[in-house]
Amino acid sequence: MPPPADIVKVAIEWPGAFPKLMEIDQKKPLSAIIKEVCEGWSLGNHENFALQIADATNFYITEKNRNDIKNGSILRLTTSPYQTAVQLHERIQSSSMDAKLEALKDLANASRDITFAQEFINLDGISLLTQMVESGTERYQKLQKIMKPCFGDLLSFTLTAFVELMDHGIVSWDTFSVAFIKKIASYVNKSAMDTAVLQRSLAILESMVLNSQDLYHKVAQEITIGQLIPHLQGTDQDIQTYTIAVINALFLKAPEEKRQVRLQDAHTIYCTSFHLNVIRSPIPINDEMAHQLYVLQVLTFNLLEDRMMTKMDPQDQAQRDIIFELRRIAFDVECEPNNSGSIEKRKSMYTRDYKKLGFINHVNPAVDFTQIPPGMLALDNMLYFAKHHQDAYIRIVLENSSREDKHECPFGRSSIELTKMLCEILKVGELPSENCHDFHPMFFTHDRSFEEFFCICIQLLNKTWKEMRATSEDFNKVMQVVREQIMRALTLKPNSLDQFKSRLQNLSYTEILKIRQSERMNQEDFQSRPILELREKIQPEIMELIKQQRLNRLCEGTCFRKISSRRRQDKFWYCRLSPNHKVLHYGDLEESPQGEVPHDSLQDKLPVADIKAVITGKDCPHMKEKGALKQNKEVLELAFSVLYESDEYLNFIAPDKHEYCVWTDGLNALLGKEMTSDYTKSDMDTLLSMEMKLRLLDLENIQIPEAPPPIPKEPSNYDFVYDCN
Repeated sequence: MPPPADIVKVAIEWPGAFPKLMEIDQKKPLSAIIKEVCEGWSLGNHENFALQIADATNFYITEKNRNDIKNGSILRLTTSPYQTAVQLHERIQSSSMDAKLEALKDLANASRDITFAQEFINLDGISLLTQMVESGTERYQKLQKIMKPCFGDLLSFTLTAFVELMDHGIVSWDTFSVAFIKKIASYVNKSAMDTAVLQRSLAILESMVLNSQDLYHKVAQEITIGQLIPHLQGTDQDIQTYTIAVINALFLKAPEEKRQVRLQDAHTIYCTSFHLNVIRSPIPINDEMAHQLYVLQVLTFNLLEDRMMTKMDPQDQAQRDIIFELRRIAFDVECEPNNSGSIEKRKSMYTRDYKKLGFINHVNPAVDFTQIPPGMLALDNMLYFAKHHQDAYIRIVLENSSREDKHECPFGRSSIELTKMLCEILKVGELPSENCHDFHPMFFTHDRSFEEFFCICIQLLNKTWKEMRATSEDFNKVMQVVREQIMRALTLKPNSLDQFKSRLQNLSYTEILKIRQSERMNQEDFQSRPILELREKIQPEIMELIKQQRLNRLCEGTCFRKISSRRRQDKFWYCRLSPNHKVLHYGDLEESPQGEVPHDSLQDKLPVADIKAVITGKDCPHMKEKGALKQNKEVLELAFSVLYESDEYLNFIAPDKHEYCVWTDGLNALLGKEMTSDYTKSDMDTLLSMEMKLRLLDLENIQIPEAPPPIPKEPSNYDFVYDCN
């Protein structure tokens, strides 16, 4: 007979004694179980003891997490969190350097547990650590030269303990003094600092900036971009990642007027030093580094939003002078004095030149830039191209002005529409996504990367126009082809702008036509009535196949990430469906698993019969709770929740769109509802197309009639039937 569900068989260790095998009744109070264990080893004062998980985490067992104990678990009897906190609080104040170092090392390990952290914080432990950082460590400055490794470890463990304690979110970041911030900043500003100390210091600064606007101002006074950039020039990718995270945090919290200057300065330095040390490094870029680079890329391009949303003022002489400059460079003319010729003659000359420059409004081109987006950003790009790629600019303008009117590629109109398109492709003005790693290395190779990107694309547009032999009526068609060329080249993630340019050379209009033709052949569209009837007949079979695939994927399970305030210390949990499709098994993990997680290691269960509904997007309770995430479109698109009895929820944030579709489809299938995700539609189209082609393989080159052939009359007799007997 199997043991009751509330009885768990475990082994319990105690230093200096043989482990005991025990059966724990989960219905009994935890204090009664600890008392029973203590009595078994003749230990008094059982209230001074606690149970821990005997693994690398050493987490304490509490009433909240006791259900995590599984059959076969190994536990450890140890001093209670309060007693441990009191002991460590005293030990870290020891006058002995060795004793202090050992105590801080133990504190750094113990602080990962929230139960211990709460007790240590209640003893004013955070204040003690900050005092040690502000002034206590200065007592060892004289010893630093002769005991440098020991000093580095001492400070490293102090800062590690501080970071771990603060990560639990028990204490507000606003409580720290300027002296503490200055000390942490000094560790970052020093040219030669212990790697572990530098890493922890950068992590602390990032958290300060992100969690408090007041602390942002204090940190910004102590740290400059120039002081952070040298940390990018080393080979330690963790230090580089933490450094970029601090820079991004400073930009995110900076007032609008300062953000522009800060980010432009940083991007200029980035392109000269960072590209060589990170992008071209033989060490692969990890996910966290890729995310921070993506965030930096988004923040950099978002600086363009102000110009993108600024209309040109036709009465502003300074802005009008930019258009005059475009005319001067193109046609090599100087500004005529006011008395040279009649006003009508000058106007006629300007109108002629503006027409050659390809503006829609030949009389007053300023009107062309009143459309937002792209606003003044388009004019900025045109001027940059004219000044920095003068030969190409003049060639494009003169080439088109010498063609027939209907065949000319209007430079002005093209530049405005192209700028708008590039802003859409790069999502200028959108907030960075929480989970995205999609950065483009080529944008870190030049301090004016967007302008150079435009210069390459405007030349591509002119080339494609000629290849298509387009007329003014084909303008939108040309823009669609150019967009496709740019998107296909970006998908290949070129490392430099030259590589991007080279990729575009291989994506000529002829090549795009070949690619389109190939894709059309692979997605052949059968529209005749017999084919449509066959599709309808096959569709339920394909849908059942997709349903089984979704349920099989749910049985394999998925690792989900818990959103936390610190990305680098994310926690994970795993969820999978039982093979009989009746129960969802789920539970927390210490790290992301390499393969499937067994059912028996997932401590929590949710019967499928108890599920009432699947909720997605902004209606999910965990999206309503997290105000910062409500603005993040991508996180909202990956969020879903399972509503079960007693109006409780199991909340998910899928790792990507694919997993989101798999899980929402699978859960809807379990509830007998329709699977409506984009992924299901895509799978249906692909599988249906393949099945149709297989079934029609023998009918190749045979014309299928619109109507079925007539059924012949029955024969007058059946004498022709062969009798097998």
